[in-house]
Amino acid sequence: MAVVKYFYIPVMLCLCLFRCLFVVFGIAERQLPRSCEENDFMNKRTLHRLISVLAALALGLSLLTGCGTKSAEQQEKQEDAQTIQVYLWSTSLYETYAPYIQSQLPDVNIEFIVGNNDLDFYKFLQENGGLPDIITCCRFSLHDAAPLKDSLMDLALTNEAGAVYNTYLNSFKNEDASVNWLPVCADAHGFVVNRGLFEQYGIPLPTDYESFASACQAFEKAGIRGFTADYTYDYTCMETLQGLSAAELTTTDGRKWRTAYSDPASTARVGLDDTVWPGAFERMEQFIQDTHLTADDLENTYDDVTGMFRNGEVAMYFGSSAGVKVFQDEGIDTTFLPFFSQNGEKWIMTTPYFQVALNRDLEQDTARREKAMKVLNVMLSEEAQNRIISDGQDLLSYSQNVPLRLTEYMKDVRDVVEENHMYIRIASNDFFAVSKDIVSKMIAGEYTARQAYRAFNAQLLAEETPADDEVVLTSGKSYSNVFHKNGGSASFSVMANTLRGVYGTDVLLATANSFTGSVLQADYNKKMAASMIMPNGLMSRQRTMTGAELKETVRAFVEGCEGGFVPFNRGSLPVVSGIAVEVKENNGSYTLTGITRNGQPLKDGDTVTVTCLATEKQMEALLASESGTSLDGDAWVKNTWRDHVSGGGAALAEPENYMTLR
Repeated sequence: MAVVKYFYIPVMLCLCLFRCLFVVFGIAERQLPRSCEENDFMNKRTLHRLISVLAALALGLSLLTGCGTKSAEQQEKQEDAQTIQVYLWSTSLYETYAPYIQSQLPDVNIEFIVGNNDLDFYKFLQENGGLPDIITCCRFSLHDAAPLKDSLMDLALTNEAGAVYNTYLNSFKNEDASVNWLPVCADAHGFVVNRGLFEQYGIPLPTDYESFASACQAFEKAGIRGFTADYTYDYTCMETLQGLSAAELTTTDGRKWRTAYSDPASTARVGLDDTVWPGAFERMEQFIQDTHLTADDLENTYDDVTGMFRNGEVAMYFGSSAGVKVFQDEGIDTTFLPFFSQNGEKWIMTTPYFQVALNRDLEQDTARREKAMKVLNVMLSEEAQNRIISDGQDLLSYSQNVPLRLTEYMKDVRDVVEENHMYIRIASNDFFAVSKDIVSKMIAGEYTARQAYRAFNAQLLAEETPADDEVVLTSGKSYSNVFHKNGGSASFSVMANTLRGVYGTDVLLATANSFTGSVLQADYNKKMAASMIMPNGLMSRQRTMTGAELKETVRAFVEGCEGGFVPFNRGSLPVVSGIAVEVKENNGSYTLTGITRNGQPLKDGDTVTVTCLATEKQMEALLASESGTSLDGDAWVKNTWRDHVSGGGAALAEPENYMTLR
């Protein structure tokens, strides 16, 4: 339609010009008699003028035709320039967080894309020219972020960075005092405690490390585990090791080591120091002895531990403060306690829900930079952060601009929070992997504290094992992932069309957050190819529908439905393949106005095979379980995609203009 439209305008103008030409030169009018010489002179002059005008007309026609093409390109460029892309590390942030940010900035077109909780993903985008405007990541360390430093804005002198308490900002400062990343609010980790059990057995609530250890011994005598945790996971191993030594890791010596370890400018591998870290392993060893942790605890999952807690089989476990409300709602008298350092200090282990950074390329365009800073400001605001935390959870912000808000669930750690004793974990990929290995062996009795320290240090200093860089997918072209009014997202369309072929379906419908970013002109290894699809929870469901049923299903994707995904801006509109849809936009709401298939309007009586992609939570609202078949079984779409591209020889489909926004 666009080609026809742009061709039609110059043709009509041409006809108008020809009409004017005939009038101006009187070609169609009766002329008065002239002498031969006069007639000859006039005919030559007229012919000359006519040729000149025709030449100009031809040139004008050419320019007009070109303008039509350029205007389409210019429209897309204008949409690109007006769009600020924000990569969100978790799909949960699409529920209330992203819609709130967009609502506060109605004049800024913000495109939220599900990213990846992995800095390697952003390194790949950087290397291939696809780094977005704003990045968020939860699994973060300056150590792992080092390759991105020169591609990110220095936020040190911004109001947003200035509001962060120095205690926490120091964890994000580079050696040159620049700051590329800022934390949002904290997820507090410590000890979830069954206070009712303590009262039942007459055991005092712990107030320091000695009383914590005594409580564990007292419960053991009563036939109840005093403490356990889900040590099958790397983060529990890592956070316990650090939490027990938070007081020491935040000293001058501790900060000095952390700065050296995290320095983006350093190319040398940095191990543990011999001042702070030997004591950390001694405290971990003592903790294992005092809590009677054994190899059996290494098998515990989160569900195992919370099940034991619910049944009164364990008095305390390491977990998030969100667990307090969960169990209080179940009628269990529960509270939250901090890590008790052996020097008498109390600390809460905190994990920023995510860290945020801005692309340095924004500095090349003042208008875009200003828009991005507005987005950042809202992202870090109190109201926005309130939409990150779980229901009933306390808002613990690292920013002075966000007032402390503690509920009854955190009343026993108020003094810890007010002292700013909220330790931000060291969360490099190395620390995740090595902590899992070493702490597990300590719990199993294979390592003493001294042996654990040496082994941990040796692994940090060891040369990196070469990554699996075998190319499994090659894209010969880059595609834009910006949503355009006439066409949709070319990049998302490529992935949707490819999956339509993989699933062997007539039509594929996918929520907007099904795909992660651009299809780049690049070679993809297995890890990067898998990361093109939503990293968590994307499911598939297939069934045969009539045209009428398909219309209603598409309407649910476009207009939103109870329990399903509700689009809140252009970028959140669904991606379709095998059909084209027309959508009317009205003040942030969307209405489906038409569907075509193979260039023809979809008929109610048509029969089509339809595959829907959405999270499990949203799927039931779109397709009843009894009327659809899960194509992946219990697996995620990501795994189906990974298996497809990993087989070798996989090719990406071409994009379609699948959506027109009116």
